Amino acid sequence: MAAKFEVYKDKKGEWRFRLKAPNGEVIATGEGYSSKAACLNGIESIKKNAPQAEVVEEES
Repeated sequence: MAAKFEVYKDKKGEWRFRLKAPNGEVIATGEGYSSKAACLNGIESIKKNAPQAEVVEEES
């Protein structure tokens, strides 16, 4: 089983997504979107840009 994005409507009627790992654990969630198309665009943006994302540790 591979990781998957789940798209759903929340209680406020906004479109959201969650990324689930192969074991079913939620590893990322998206913001609320006004349309399903915008939500799907958010997923595509993550798929496109995540491979180049660097990890930065913030000082506290």
